[in-house]
Amino acid sequence: MDLNYLLARHQISLMRAKSTACEDAQLSHRGMARGYAGQIRQLQQRLGTGALPLVQG
Repeated sequence: MDLNYLLARHQISLMRAKSTACEDAQLSHRGMARGYAGQIRQLQQRLGTGALPLVQG
């Protein structure tokens, strides 16, 4: 998986969580953001790169 793709999807998930009034949708988008954050950390570890700080939603 491409790191840039994961970072973009993480950011989009956070923006969608923030922009919806529906609590269920917010929870869903935040869950997606957490999942992307986990994938980002795993990929960074495999690549041996320093961890970037990720905003948690």
